Amino acid sequence: MTDDRLIVPLDFPDVLQGLDMARKLGDACGFYKIGLEMLMSGGLALARELIDEHGKRIFLDMKLFDIPNTIEGAVRNLSGYGLDFLTVHGDPHVVRAAAEGKGASKLQILAVTILTALDRADLDEALIAPGAVEDIVVERARRAFLAGADGVISSPREAAMIRALPEAAGKLIVTPGVRPSGAALG
Repeated sequence: MTDDRLIVPLDFPDVLQGLDMARKLGDACGFYKIGLEMLMSGGLALARELIDEHGKRIFLDMKLFDIPNTIEGAVRNLSGYGLDFLTVHGDPHVVRAAAEGKGASKLQILAVTILTALDRADLDEALIAPGAVEDIVVERARRAFLAGADGVISSPREAAMIRALPEAAGKLIVTPGVRPSGAALG
């Protein structure tokens, strides 16, 4: 039995490398993340194969951001794939549209509050609200939950603060890219 709290990212430039990794891991992994780069090289076909032929769970990391009608339609189309998680930007209008688009499917919408790679200087350059990054992340998580998000993507730094929100009760907090201290990056 695999631990579905561990999601292995298939962060490769092409689908064949992702399929090779999934085959090598076999029954040791039951949950995979497919990101935007792989999506552009056949990632949806890989997702379908991993779900239909291998019984795997899939987290589609697209970070969708568009007008509500487009988000709703895109998520409606994706909801037929049997995916487990889909990321969207955490703006309330995006989250509301995604929640509407998923309908009664099992797809869970995860909101990205602030990209974990951004710092205060990046937010200033993008004209995002002043203040501590952690405070902005927590407030955006609260608003995403109120808009209908099933969970949020968060760095480990903010996870406990988000979990303390009353709006976070029963919601998912997914922390990507967690590495043990001293682990090599790359």
